[in-house]
Amino acid sequence: MARINLLPWRERERAEKQREFLTLLGFVAIFGVLLVFAAHVLVNNRISAQEARNDFLRDEIRKVDRRIREIKELEKTKRALLDRMEIIQRLQRSRPEVVHLFDELVKTLPEGMYLTKVQQTGDRLLIEGKAESDARVSTYMRNLEGSSWFRAPRLRVIETREERDQNPHQDLRSFSLEVQMEHPGAPDDSEPKKE
Repeated sequence: MARINLLPWRERERAEKQREFLTLLGFVAIFGVLLVFAAHVLVNNRISAQEARNDFLRDEIRKVDRRIREIKELEKTKRALLDRMEIIQRLQRSRPEVVHLFDELVKTLPEGMYLTKVQQTGDRLLIEGKAESDARVSTYMRNLEGSSWFRAPRLRVIETREERDQNPHQDLRSFSLEVQMEHPGAPDDSEPKKE
């Protein structure tokens, strides 16, 4: 039998397979690099797109915040104007009340008395004056209670002093009382307003 030396053929086959392996390895490496590069570009593009969206959203949020501040300022201005309008309307409604109030103070005042001070605090009146007797002060308080403009008179102080300037033989009593003011004919704030 003839002997065939297969070593060179195996060497060539091994070299061929090694060359194919290295070529395939090179293609895989190039493909891997291209894949990593493509992934890098894709991720960078998405990051850039997201940053652009974030910047757009930040700008829009700033615009909306600015509009909200403007709206709050407008609401504050509106509230201030409505408060002013309410005060003006209240003053317009109470204009004739002052005249009626002083008229009623005079109507209820009995003879032998005069007032020295009238001070208003909210819906309360502090009335100070002089009277010839305690009975006149109590009559005045009853008259105030009977008036539609006043309620709940309360005597704070009554004291006797000699008034030598007016009449040397007569003692005048200084008095101080509080009374709650009423507003007859004024619309009740508790009722719902008809529109």
